[in-house]
Amino acid sequence: DVYYWECKGYTPLFPRILGHEASGIVESVGEGVNDLKPGDHVLPIFTGECKECRHCLSEESNNMCELLRTNCDRGVMLADGKTRFSINGKPIYHFVGTSTFSQYTVVHVGQVAKISPTAPLDKVCPISCGICTGFGATVNVAKPKKGQTVAVFGLGAVGLAAAEGARVCGASRIIAVDVNPRRFEEAKRFGITEFVNPKDYDKPVQEVIVEMTGGGVDRS
Repeated sequence: DVYYWECKGYTPLFPRILGHEASGIVESVGEGVNDLKPGDHVLPIFTGECKECRHCLSEESNNMCELLRTNCDRGVMLADGKTRFSINGKPIYHFVGTSTFSQYTVVHVGQVAKISPTAPLDKVCPISCGICTGFGATVNVAKPKKGQTVAVFGLGAVGLAAAEGARVCGASRIIAVDVNPRRFEEAKRFGITEFVNPKDYDKPVQEVIVEMTGGGVDRS
């Protein structure tokens, strides 16, 4: 959010409500919305799915929805090209279809995922971004087979989730690559079996991994 607030890499659009992670409860639904109802617990997702286009129907590219893919320059709702936020009669623009730095927000139905009402809302909010990104990329796209080797580059939220996905798939070796050694111990909880710090070597890290594995990993 700071990246977009500083206007790096996109056309400035202000005033707008930033925020892309959250959890919430449906307050009301618009006309034609049949799969959600007031009271449902949901996660807003900025990479939405219309569930109808060719990408949404694909097992491998459903994060590229032709209608709701991430668009940082769009600050309005798709239905009518208008905002749902305002102050003193002047519009306040949306952000990546979520605008979660707000007590209330309005989103396209394809940009929320219904979750269990027993899931603690104060804990699950990060799942709407980093966790599903890494875990889904591994389980739904990379699909490592049981006993295969996997390399994960970067041990942030996405990388740790990718490692967890590899663990769930049954990978025998999950090699983590990160320049911050303080992350290594915590990463073991997510299935990481070996660690590589590129700063410890005087050659490209991919060459190190090739030597470690006798030819390279099955997935990275």
